[in-house]
Amino acid sequence: MANFERQVVDLAEIRADGWFEQLGDEVEEMAQLCAALGPRFVAFSFVASVRILAVRYDTQSPDSSEVEFCSPQGEVQVLPLAEFRERLGGVLLGQPRPEVLIDGPDPTADQIRDTLGRHYLLLAPLFGVQLTHLSFGGGLPPTVALQLAGVGEELALSNLHEVLDNAVRSEVTRARPSEPFSIDFKLVPQAEAANAAGDFDTTIALLGAWPGPLSMFLRTPQGQSLGEVERETLMRALSALGQAYWSAGHVEWAEDVLRLGIQFGQELAASGALFAVLGRFRLEGGRYGEAIGLLRRALALGAERASLLPDLAACFAERERWVAAACCLEEADALGVDAGVTAALWQRVEQALGSGWAEVRELRKGSLGGK
Repeated sequence: MANFERQVVDLAEIRADGWFEQLGDEVEEMAQLCAALGPRFVAFSFVASVRILAVRYDTQSPDSSEVEFCSPQGEVQVLPLAEFRERLGGVLLGQPRPEVLIDGPDPTADQIRDTLGRHYLLLAPLFGVQLTHLSFGGGLPPTVALQLAGVGEELALSNLHEVLDNAVRSEVTRARPSEPFSIDFKLVPQAEAANAAGDFDTTIALLGAWPGPLSMFLRTPQGQSLGEVERETLMRALSALGQAYWSAGHVEWAEDVLRLGIQFGQELAASGALFAVLGRFRLEGGRYGEAIGLLRRALALGAERASLLPDLAACFAERERWVAAACCLEEADALGVDAGVTAALWQRVEQALGSGWAEVRELRKGSLGGK
C-alpha cells in the first residue's frame, strides 16, 4: 500500500451524476426503449457497451419480446427480453474489479477513475449513490465517502464495489418473469446452510419469491388452517430470508419478512426465534425501546434466555434503566453466560447504580441462601 501521507480528493469533477438523464435528453427513442426494456436495463446496456439495435415488442407477453443487440465483441445476437436482461447482468458482474492504481499523492483524474472503476462510476448514480470523496495513502486501503438518500457513509472501496454488484444482482432478480409459485420445504435447510456459510445471495435466490405469495396465502382459509409443523417450517424459511436481507443491507425488506413470519407463528413457541432476530435488528439499529419489547416477547415464548439476556440488558442500559439491566445480567451470570460477554455491561451498571447496588446484591444473595 502507498506509504505517502493520507490524501482526500473531492470527487465532484469525477463522479457521473445525471449521465443517464442527460443521455435521455439527447436520444429521441430513449423513452420508448425504457418503456420496453426498463430504464435501468437500458442504462446497463450503455455501461456494459452493449448496443441495442432493435426491439420487437410483444404486448401479449412482454418478457418474450425479442432484443437484437451487438455485444462488446461486435457479435450481433437476438435474445428474448428476459434472457437479454440476464445477459446484461452477467456482463456487468463479470467485469474484473479495478486494482488500486494510485501510486502518489497527486493522481490524475484518469488514475482516480481507474481506481474507482469506470463502470462503477456509471452504476453509482443509477442506484442513488453520490460519491463525494476518495481517501487514499497513509498505508491504508482506499475508502470512499458517499451520500445515499441523504445519509452520509464511508466505505472501503472494495465494499462499495460489492454494494453496487449486489444492486445489479437484485435488479436482475426482480426483473425475472414470475413463475407459478410453489413451496418446496426442502429449500429451507439449504437456505439456512447458506446463511451459516455467509452466502446470503443464495438464500435470497432460493426464498426471495416466497413473501408475496405467502402474504396472500396467509389470508386464505387454507393458510389459516396450516398445521403446526408447516407453520414452523415457514417461520424458519422467513427467518432465514429476513437475516439474509438484513446482511445484504435491505433493512426494510428484512423487517417485513420477519413480521410475516411472526403472523404465521401467532402464539407458537417457535415464533420466539423470529421475535429474537427482529429484536436484535432493532438493537443494532439503535431502536432500543422497540428492541426491549421484542426481546421480552421472545423470552416469553421460550427463546433461549442465555443468548438474549445480555442483549436485553444492553437495551435497558441504553435507556438508563439500570436496575432492569442489572437483573438481566444477574440471571445471565446464573445461567453460565461467559463473563467476557457481560463484563463491560456490568461495569456500566455498577458505575451508574453506585455503591448501594453492591449492598442490594449481597442482600439478594442472602435471601436466596447464598446462591
